[in-house]
Amino acid sequence: MQSFFSRLRSTSSVHKQNSSSAISSSEEDFKLTGSMGTVKVPEPVPSPDNDCQRLKKAFEGLGTDEEAVIWILGHRNQSQRRKIKDTYQQLYNKSLLDDLHSELSGDFRKAIILWAYDPPERDAKLARDALKAKKQGIKHLKVVVEIACASSPHHLMAVRQVYASLFDCSLEEDIASTVSLPLRKILVGLVSSYRYDRQLVDSGIAGSEASRLHEAIERKQLDDDHVVRILSTRNLFQLRATFECYKQKYGNSFDQDIKACGNGDLESLLMVVFWCIESPEKYFAKVIKNSIVGLGTDEDSLNRAIISRAEIDMIKIKEEYSKVSKSSLVNDIIGDTSRDYKNFLLTLLGERL
Repeated sequence: MQSFFSRLRSTSSVHKQNSSSAISSSEEDFKLTGSMGTVKVPEPVPSPDNDCQRLKKAFEGLGTDEEAVIWILGHRNQSQRRKIKDTYQQLYNKSLLDDLHSELSGDFRKAIILWAYDPPERDAKLARDALKAKKQGIKHLKVVVEIACASSPHHLMAVRQVYASLFDCSLEEDIASTVSLPLRKILVGLVSSYRYDRQLVDSGIAGSEASRLHEAIERKQLDDDHVVRILSTRNLFQLRATFECYKQKYGNSFDQDIKACGNGDLESLLMVVFWCIESPEKYFAKVIKNSIVGLGTDEDSLNRAIISRAEIDMIKIKEEYSKVSKSSLVNDIIGDTSRDYKNFLLTLLGERL
């Protein structure tokens, strides 16, 4: 975990040949979804009825036309995907997610189903899986931090509502029953607050709360009530100003002083909190890099990072990835994944038209 953040600181189915997959970039124009997202949507966008008919055709007969599935779902934003799911249910009295599960397999199936969920439902399920993991550790709990600190307050509220609806208990209750102190205190604080989401900064508060954070660092009481309150309730712009003030006043950055306190789970978790607030694009660039380095691939982390950020800030993440790894994200995905799974991820990265 320390090396993770120190580097941050330093900078088999048969394919059918049918008309649904015979669409090229020459037939459709594309636009990006959001200023920093990489998902490209065709103009004009086909109707949900048309998309559903093409998906149903992709599932018929021997084998599945995976390329058609990638083409349709990989080039639709979240509201368009929701309409496709609703229309599919209305037209065929079947769940699109169920058909995707039965028709696809492997890492590709996991990734495209995760993409097909509405974002709040996706993150609620990811949080639930993290909290119910048999060998729960920071690798799992950082998923909860990402949801709480690297997304909007509105999204966090939606995740909490969906979580309670799906699992008949609150996200806070599951954290309290599955996570021990002091991590429980940090996580409950993060998920139960509602941050102001406007760019409002008070320099006086930044100075006083930088001092509060430093006092906790000096006492090595990283779960101090003031630390939890500051990190859980202040808006992200205010916190970044506080972190900058901290560095100016005390010479080291806040994350460097956290690291100096030790290398336990509390320090590791707070490092994730810091980076999700300070620079989500750097944080997720490193998550992706760590998922594909060495032997094997951590597909769960790779999927989570790319799918959750493709419509938000993937352009910035790709830029940061190049700085951290000295190679391009696209080239590394090509080198570390294969076939339909690779093609789907590249589509979300805006590389396949």
